[in-house]
Amino acid sequence: TKGRKGKGVMVISGLGLNNQALKDLASKLKKTCGCGGSVVNETIEIQGDKKDQIKQVLEHAGFKVKFIGG
Repeated sequence: TKGRKGKGVMVISGLGLNNQALKDLASKLKKTCGCGGSVVNETIEIQGDKKDQIKQVLEHAGFKVKFIGG
């Protein structure tokens, strides 16, 4: 929530993708979760707490998922 006016977001980092691939993945995650989000530097920020849905999409895409924090 830091710097986001108290709103909760999921921050996804460490994917090792180029900028266009990050935008494509962010778009897919936003559609799946039915929420907003953006790509900031090397991270994807998805609004709300949608851990299970995001984990499912990332694992299906071949990424290893590890939750850090809350």
